Amino acid sequence: MHTRKVEYRGFQRDDGLWDIEGEMLDTKPHAFEIEGEGEWAPHEAIHHMHIRVTLDDAMVIRDIAVAMDAHPHDPCPQAMEPMRRLIGETLGRGWRKTIERHLGGIQGCTHLRELLFNLATAAFQTRSASFAPTADGRPPMHLGQCLAWDFNGPVVEKVYPMFFRWQPPVKAKPVA
Repeated sequence: MHTRKVEYRGFQRDDGLWDIEGEMLDTKPHAFEIEGEGEWAPHEAIHHMHIRVTLDDAMVIRDIAVAMDAHPHDPCPQAMEPMRRLIGETLGRGWRKTIERHLGGIQGCTHLRELLFNLATAAFQTRSASFAPTADGRPPMHLGQCLAWDFNGPVVEKVYPMFFRWQPPVKAKPVA
């Protein structure tokens, strides 16, 4: 048996930037041991990790802070510094690939990567501007990404009638 609690919080700072915080807590309802590494009492934190990502309005990462209040292995904290490789990257399409490129495999921590995966969704939900059409007239990025936000569906017809039945522009084929 195992319990994982994950929570995200997002807010706008006084300087206009956005902080998105993620927290993960892993516990077990029984005592257990990892031979040679340690013993944990029932409900004692195995992993207790925090990430704070600071974003600008373009969803570009301006800063990142990481803390590990609990971790099962001595080398685990070494995975915190590589997280700073994400500074300058953008939360949006391809986010998981960006995480893997900078922090995949032994470059980072599985649990911190997992916490980062859904942080983009929390950032998107935090910023109300994420739901507005873009300045160049394209639809908001969440349209066409799930059943409810289908361009041909009733929700888009009601909430975003200007994008009902929208199709992306066809790119001109290069002349051979």
